[in-house]
Amino acid sequence: MKKLTVIAAALALGSTLIAPAAVAQQKFVTIGTGGVTGVYYAAGGAICRLMNKERAKHGIRCSVESTGGSVYNVNTIKAGELDFGVVQSDVQFNAVKGQAQFKDGGPHADLRAVFSVYPEALTVLSRKEANIKKFEDFKGKRFNVGNPGSGTRDTVNILLGALNMKTGDFSLTSELKPDEHGAALCDNKIDGFAYVVGSPAANIQDPTTTCGAKLVPITGPAVDKLIKDYPYFAAATIPGGMYPGNPDAVKTFGVMASFVSSAKVPDNVVYAMVSAVFDNFEEFKKLHPAFANLDPKDMISSGMSAPLHPGAVKYYKEKGWM
Repeated sequence: MKKLTVIAAALALGSTLIAPAAVAQQKFVTIGTGGVTGVYYAAGGAICRLMNKERAKHGIRCSVESTGGSVYNVNTIKAGELDFGVVQSDVQFNAVKGQAQFKDGGPHADLRAVFSVYPEALTVLSRKEANIKKFEDFKGKRFNVGNPGSGTRDTVNILLGALNMKTGDFSLTSELKPDEHGAALCDNKIDGFAYVVGSPAANIQDPTTTCGAKLVPITGPAVDKLIKDYPYFAAATIPGGMYPGNPDAVKTFGVMASFVSSAKVPDNVVYAMVSAVFDNFEEFKKLHPAFANLDPKDMISSGMSAPLHPGAVKYYKEKGWM
């Protein structure tokens, strides 16, 4: 089964005096991320930090760009205005297939996967008084399915279908945004909510701290089949102790934040990027809490729909991972 394990450096480009000849030889690459407060930006910054440490060896300077996120990154890579981007695995899948958000533009034939970074797990939280042990226990309860148009809402709808459930099974179905669901839970306005997010996340931390909210495992044969049927989903584990009052590891599923590029980016550039991360992997894992449990062999196989970039393949084969 595909596995995920539940991941800042904002890059500061130093003012370095470089001789004119060196400037001519130096190559610049840019990673598209997300908002400056998000984990995408932190992940891009961590990768650039490691790559820039070895700039003297490969002559490539890496910088991070804050963007609108996954869809923007894919479209901007396609336009040749970004070299790399952090992208949700479901968005990567849809871009390769030319469906959903990319239906009008058609398949992105040149999109190439590099590695996956960290998981964004379907995180389900319940009021401790509700005595919820599994998702089906929310039948007859008040549940927040996520705001319309959100990735959380789409994932919850898929889960409901897999479990032969519908929103009518809840006594109340709310559509609160992520910044509203924690307070609603602690104020006893809802019994539970779902949120697709990388961990640790403040919107999960707050209700577990404030009112003792409990994580709910999302497992079973129906979920296993769902993971098998949707190539961009993978099993996920939220480590025990990540959130107050939840000492045990909790299994669920979700999407991966993946690192992608274009077939038009030279092999040596991608090779240098991958080398910078995996040759300094212990340092990389320390750059953000959500990186702590990453496993290289999972990172090169989970959550990727686009073909691997040849520059990445070269490194992975040298390491004996392929």
